[in-house]
Amino acid sequence: MNIQRFSTLTNLSSHTIRYYEKIGVLKHIARNAGGHRFFTTKDIEWIEFVKRLKEMGMPLDNIKLYADLREQGESTADQRKELLQEHVVILEERIALEALHLKKIKEKILYYESLSG
Repeated sequence: MNIQRFSTLTNLSSHTIRYYEKIGVLKHIARNAGGHRFFTTKDIEWIEFVKRLKEMGMPLDNIKLYADLREQGESTADQRKELLQEHVVILEERIALEALHLKKIKEKILYYESLSG
């Protein structure tokens, strides 16, 4: 599929796709006879994982590191696992903090309800 179709399916701009290719997050993108990018379903699967990491707050530098390790093959599985485990710790801390914020807001709502009630 061409970049426009890939962009539509992944909900990423063509600019972002080109940038991810330039910095090495997207690697080995095929080109057709005219030199235009040609994306596959494997590229979609990979970019969906990248998007998930990005949406969870993983820095692009770490995503790039993960992509580099992934390209090196199975010998880097432990390093990739460690990178993901480190991010899980960060996410769990963030979730705990957000849960505390939510609790405090709900307490404030209950307070206001008690005033009007």
